[in-house]
Amino acid sequence: MKKSTIAIYNFSVVAIALLIALLMGAVLFLIAGGNPILAYHVMFTEPLKGAFGISEMLVRAAPLMLVAVGVAISFRSGILNIGGEGQILIGAVAGAFIALSFPNVPKYLLIPMVFITAFAGGALWGGLAGWLKAYLGVNEILSTVMLNYIATQIYTYLLRAPLIDPQELAYGTGIAQTAQISQNAWLARLIPGMRLHTGLIYASLIAVAAYLMLWKTTLGYRMRACGAEPLAARYAGMNVRRYLVLAMLLAGGMAGLAGGVELCGVHRRALEALSAGYGFSGIVVALFGGLHPLGIIPASALFGLLIVGADMMQRAPDVTIPAHIILAIQGLIILAVVSCRIFLTHRGIRERILGYFSRHKED
Repeated sequence: MKKSTIAIYNFSVVAIALLIALLMGAVLFLIAGGNPILAYHVMFTEPLKGAFGISEMLVRAAPLMLVAVGVAISFRSGILNIGGEGQILIGAVAGAFIALSFPNVPKYLLIPMVFITAFAGGALWGGLAGWLKAYLGVNEILSTVMLNYIATQIYTYLLRAPLIDPQELAYGTGIAQTAQISQNAWLARLIPGMRLHTGLIYASLIAVAAYLMLWKTTLGYRMRACGAEPLAARYAGMNVRRYLVLAMLLAGGMAGLAGGVELCGVHRRALEALSAGYGFSGIVVALFGGLHPLGIIPASALFGLLIVGADMMQRAPDVTIPAHIILAIQGLIILAVVSCRIFLTHRGIRERILGYFSRHKED
């Protein structure tokens, strides 16, 4: 079967799943007393009407892309990473500590130092869940979710005590955030006056590198083999446990790097709302991108559009819809994309569907 045919089939399945989710969301809009056509028109078109909306869409795409690539690596290796939220926070606070500790280090050294530390922090947090799964049999969904709570508490404590901005203490406001990091750790802005930064370029390059690693190297082949058929991989002499831990190290590191990108490119300090739910949204992006690093690149841009469009929709005077409806829409998209996975991964179902359409085409 041609690769182009399979690609068209996969795209069609995901597009139909998204359409079903949006139709179900339209029902929720109607129940809430809103106009779904107007709401979706604002959501999908307003961000694209100017440079500001497009730039904000791509700002959201960068951390989503990194988290999603990590999820794809772990899923392909037979383990699911639900701990992106905690890994983002650990990576961000680790990177902030380095940026605040060495403010005078030159930019060309300080940014790599922050990114390496952020990656290491997230990798440590993800690798812990991988080790628990590989050597103790602890379910990774439970461990990563619980580690999210622990990471949140550690992060909040550090922002409220050891790393709190000294000005917050002096003014008595006590807002949980660090001081602004040195300008030597700031990512360059791609468009003057807007928040779009070079982190998007780095994230895209990392996605391409992840694709090359998974599909063009022996290491990637072994990781995918361990994920697809662990018993056969073990029989072939592969250390499945080692690759499980490695996959979670990489997945956690990608999420930690997303925290570093948000730190250096957007907020320029660590603060409580730094993650903005990217750890969970990244899972949806990974699924929507077919768990393929190259597919994740456009998927992250699409979900960046949804996030920015949802914000604009809530502020639109003609759209009277509760803000929490947007969370429900995201949940419906998750449900639809996860539900369609069997049509993407089950070879027999795919061949029957394609065979059905090919026979009707001949007729």
